[in-house]
Amino acid sequence: MKRGPTQDNVPKSAQRVNERAAVNAPRSGVTRAKAASRPAKRRGANTSALETTIGYRFKDSDLLDRSLTHISAVAGGNRANSYQRLEFLGDHVLGLIISDMLFRAFPKADEGELSRRLADLVRRESCADVARAIELGAALRLGASEANAGGRLRTAILADVCEALVGAVYLDGGYEGAAKLIERLWGERMRAPVRPLRDPKTILQEWAQARGLPTPAYREVARTGPHHDPQFRVAVVLPNREPAEGQGKSKRTAEQEAAAAMLKREGVGNG
Repeated sequence: MKRGPTQDNVPKSAQRVNERAAVNAPRSGVTRAKAASRPAKRRGANTSALETTIGYRFKDSDLLDRSLTHISAVAGGNRANSYQRLEFLGDHVLGLIISDMLFRAFPKADEGELSRRLADLVRRESCADVARAIELGAALRLGASEANAGGRLRTAILADVCEALVGAVYLDGGYEGAAKLIERLWGERMRAPVRPLRDPKTILQEWAQARGLPTPAYREVARTGPHHDPQFRVAVVLPNREPAEGQGKSKRTAEQEAAAAMLKREGVGNG
């Protein structure tokens, strides 16, 4: 009967290879035990406080970190490591979930009303307001130059990072996690809009068109204040009428104020 090789008839060189392999082989049980006992990544005080504020605890803290990282804080300027991709995702998740919330909350509203409500809730200013309410600026990771320029207060950055946070929660907790977050942060705004659903610019345009006038034209008159906190002055112009002016922290706000001023002067309600 043919016998398999034994320790006696295996060449010594092969024995030495086997012995070294046995010594160097990973002890899987020990390795897993060490991995299990390795402490989880520690959260910073700001991110931990943010999780408490929003009522969501991330399973993957790297997602949270990335959602708070501005491009100015990324070594080498690699945009993939900033919040920009998450902002893209969060923008669309926010629109979908708020559309769902509006559809259920206002069963008698027509498409036009639902669209106006959606536009108001997802606009830049609304997202920035939500970011301020949860003190998102304090948790932002900014480069030194952006931080010194007041980046934590900038409406555009706050709105973008707010959407990035929504995207991060969606990836970490799925649709359900994102829906709960958005209901918590946007629900009251949805039920009691901060702004009129028909804004002054829309009303003025409709009023002008009803009288055969062209679409109102807006032009920037002045911009004052520091880069991180500018003030805009905008004029609205219609033929055969004196321009009306408005001011605000963004061109959009200033345009709305200018339209409201012309409506008031012409004796038009804000319907």
